[in-house]
Amino acid sequence: MARMEARPKPVLREDWCKGCGRCVEVCARSCIAPGEQVNPGSGLVPISLRLDDCNGCGLCVDACPEPYALVAAGLAGRLAAARPPAPWAPPPEVPAERVPVPERRPLVLKGTHASAVGALLAGCRHFFGYPITPSTEGAELMAKLLPALGGTFLQAASEVATVNHMYGCGGAGRPSMTFTSSPGFSLMLEGISYMIGAEVPGVFVDVMRAGPGLGNIGPEQSDLKLACRGLGHGNTHAPVLAPATPQEMLDFTALAFELAFRYRTPVVVLADGHLGQMTGKVSLPRELARPGLPSWAVPGDAAHRGNLVCSLLLEEAQQERHNLALLEKYARVTAAEQRAELFRCDDAELVLVACNSPARTAKGAVQALRAEGIRAGLFRPQTVWPFPIRHLAPLLGRARAILVVEASDGQLEDELRLALSHAGRAPGEIRHVRRLGGVLPAEGEILAAARSLSAEVRQ
Repeated sequence: MARMEARPKPVLREDWCKGCGRCVEVCARSCIAPGEQVNPGSGLVPISLRLDDCNGCGLCVDACPEPYALVAAGLAGRLAAARPPAPWAPPPEVPAERVPVPERRPLVLKGTHASAVGALLAGCRHFFGYPITPSTEGAELMAKLLPALGGTFLQAASEVATVNHMYGCGGAGRPSMTFTSSPGFSLMLEGISYMIGAEVPGVFVDVMRAGPGLGNIGPEQSDLKLACRGLGHGNTHAPVLAPATPQEMLDFTALAFELAFRYRTPVVVLADGHLGQMTGKVSLPRELARPGLPSWAVPGDAAHRGNLVCSLLLEEAQQERHNLALLEKYARVTAAEQRAELFRCDDAELVLVACNSPARTAKGAVQALRAEGIRAGLFRPQTVWPFPIRHLAPLLGRARAILVVEASDGQLEDELRLALSHAGRAPGEIRHVRRLGGVLPAEGEILAAARSLSAEVRQ
């Protein structure tokens, strides 16, 4: 009687196994058991094989829903000997284009409307958001204009849904944005952290209001700390622009899209409730953007099929390398993107530091102080992360004191002091004028504090 040839036993390809257990159920000899160890390549727990009693029936191979997770020994050998696939080569980048804008007379626009126009001129055709005062007017204008421009406006189910829509849109290489305010911005932080980790671009216009909690809809610089230091767990930073006029609401929103794709990162435009509702004269730029398509994007076509946008790296060494790469990117942003406006600072002995709406009042105070013979100047950070210490440092040799004017409990002053410390500069005398709860610093308060400080340092 001829001897039966032994049937091949199964071989497990761990990276493909998701541990569904179907093979465990069909094995009549209990050769397969649920696994206990996470596979670092897949993040899943593959099954374990004990093949001493296996008769090679093949039922487990037939039951496996994953291609080639459980295979016969012969096929496993042929797969191992097969030529490895060629390294993935993404397609070339489709560059963005600049298109001339016909000359137009200036417009009179509310701050949030100016920001929406800036987004449209930057090529944004995808908006996701959830209404929240005092930012809703920007979303309303996008809802009116985007359909006529072939774009997409989606009112999401929540702020959490909003940021995840933006993750998907940015991952496809498309410019997207949202308008929100302080409580809504807080809800978006987990998704922003994912976007930073996965290096996904997107623009967040946060029109700050008073807090904590729901607070009220009055203007406050309540989110400076969140935007500069709290964009999520891990080593998370993103550029934060601080406009002070409706014109800058337009210009900085357009700039935010440029930075978002230059550095593959979310960008925050940090306004306050007063600025969001303020109306002012706005001039349109001479060019608008026609977006391209980055080579790293995942838009769903065959050419980009090998790309991956993800923030999940389970191997510790790989995650460390990714963090080091992010830190290197933050260093490049810090070196290249510090922005500030200096007003009457050339000979200033007293430097006022303020941004957003309080900077407008502080500028008026500087003019009044100059009329009194006090050599005052205004240093206005236009980026609060990175803080523009490179522009401030040259003033410190002459300036005897700094007066920080803000509508928060010292969040701007903390950024100033931290930047001075990292730059190894002695801060000198630093005082402040602070208001909270939706109350902005008044010019009289600033003048009184400035006069007192100026007289003190001259003694």
